[in-house]
Amino acid sequence: MVLTLSGALRPLTEPSLMLIEEWIVSCPSIILNRHSLTVVTLAETGVISFFHPKGQGKPVFTCHPIEKPYLIYQIGSADPKLAAQAAATVCQDVSGIDLNCGCPKPFSTTGGMGAALLSTPDLLCDILKAIRAAVPPEVSVSCKIRLMPTEEETLELVRKIVTTGAIRCLTVHCRTRTMRMSHRAEVERLTSIVKLCRELDPELAVIQNGDCVSREAAVKVRELTGCDSVMIATAAESNLSCFREGPLADANTELIPKYVRLASYFGNAWGNSKHCFSQFKSPASVAPVRTTKDEKKNFRERLSQAKYYPDLVPLIGALEGGKEFLDELNVLLAEREVQGRLIHLVKNPPNHDSVDGKSDAPAPVTDSEFPILPPEPLQSSDQPVPVAVA
Repeated sequence: MVLTLSGALRPLTEPSLMLIEEWIVSCPSIILNRHSLTVVTLAETGVISFFHPKGQGKPVFTCHPIEKPYLIYQIGSADPKLAAQAAATVCQDVSGIDLNCGCPKPFSTTGGMGAALLSTPDLLCDILKAIRAAVPPEVSVSCKIRLMPTEEETLELVRKIVTTGAIRCLTVHCRTRTMRMSHRAEVERLTSIVKLCRELDPELAVIQNGDCVSREAAVKVRELTGCDSVMIATAAESNLSCFREGPLADANTELIPKYVRLASYFGNAWGNSKHCFSQFKSPASVAPVRTTKDEKKNFRERLSQAKYYPDLVPLIGALEGGKEFLDELNVLLAEREVQGRLIHLVKNPPNHDSVDGKSDAPAPVTDSEFPILPPEPLQSSDQPVPVAVA
């Protein structure tokens, strides 16, 4: 198993190679070299894992084909070449590439990445153009920024970004670089940004971020600013059901059991899974069975003490059921795809009066047009390109 790194052939280190081979030997797999990474697709689950030569056998990124239509891969970078190479590495398995221009944390800004790019707009735009040139046209390119101190500075930055022609979506975190979560998001400032974007590129999607915690709140933000959509981050980490109408799902009896069973079936890294489900919360009003404070405390303590998936069986029951849940998701997503196409046809009726007298109306949409297909084998180029994920 040989990888290409910086133009030179370099084998995986022995410990890394042994760990990867031990992991995949019991499962039929597709193994490819994509740029400088080894990409492994497990036949049973469809999980796609990217391994780096220095990763000591741990994947640096994993995804699944069911996510692809909805998965945006965000890159932190201050180097157009590296950003383009990173985007090219994963673009077969995601729907879009986003450039992080908003993270204010020192680990990002000290390297010139994240919110530091707000102060170097020419570099920011060069990175976006490099990413756009590196990925196929069907893969969208976007970026997420923060507000500048003044409206004039903000609009000037937005104008620079949009006129590159590189992005199809702009997300605006309605806080400045120096503002933190304790500061109220200045949502009202997005209105002028939306207006400018409509003038520069009517097809560009503008997304608001900051302080939105529910579907109902998102509707109000859209009405206030005219934006196309709203990004929910912190509230979604706390309870994934915040996107749906109605009350939140109960974390202990619904979210955590489903998440754990799916994660266990996929073989998701335990540390990552535990970090995610440990944040799940829900109000007491949605619990199907009334529990005392001591019972809730005991449940959380046992969650934190768990060392691996089997340790959760006494709390959530058997770990089996992940495959069935995945099949259910596939069906629901296919149905939503059909509904979305039908809604699009209603809102955008075809033109029946063509020049040659023939109707260009599409055939009726049926379920058979959207079959649930197995994961497609990944394709790799004959000439790997050196890459470093920024």
